[in-house]
Amino acid sequence: MEIKKFTFNPFPVNTYVVWDKETKEGVIIDAGCYYADEQEALEEYIRQNGIEIKHLLVTHLHLDHNFGNAYVARTFGVQPEAAQADEFLLEMMEGQAAMFGMKLPDKPIPVGHYLQEGDEIKIGHSVLRAIAVPGHSPGSLVFYAPDADAAFVGDVLFRESIGRTDLPRGNYAQLISGIREKLLTLPEHTILYSGHGPESSIGYEKRNNPYLR
Repeated sequence: MEIKKFTFNPFPVNTYVVWDKETKEGVIIDAGCYYADEQEALEEYIRQNGIEIKHLLVTHLHLDHNFGNAYVARTFGVQPEAAQADEFLLEMMEGQAAMFGMKLPDKPIPVGHYLQEGDEIKIGHSVLRAIAVPGHSPGSLVFYAPDADAAFVGDVLFRESIGRTDLPRGNYAQLISGIREKLLTLPEHTILYSGHGPESSIGYEKRNNPYLR
């Protein structure tokens, strides 16, 4: 499994292209591309490597992770896939962007397919398994690739930190419980690819994350 990280938009958000080098099948996780040059960089990487984008996966529907959904849908013919519990956030995106003095590059587009706990997304010879870890948002999902020892955790877990829970329908106790029960039980060498900031690992967070001691 090949993993390419881009860091896009003013927040800044990590967008991932995850693909199989043999079959060339791939997915985009959290299309955060806001500016035209960010959209072009994403498309150029995909075109240059001959990747066939099969899915647009969304860890959660906060605006910063979804700026590029309409662009990706137009360009690669895939619709956002996310948890239904986060769908209410689509109606809030334009207002939230205005609060930051920003205008959305496109109107929010609807979720094309709902994902839930246990769903599996195939990428060539590999699988991404959806794990529901609500708390940062009610529909936050983690995409775990056991064959690659990787987990794309969105804003659930960061290096030595966790996601905010003071946003609409956030829940601190729910987030901590989900991390402990569903993520910290993964193999310690699992690499964590977060929605912001650098990579980490399950083992490192067990030993160093002050929120999880």
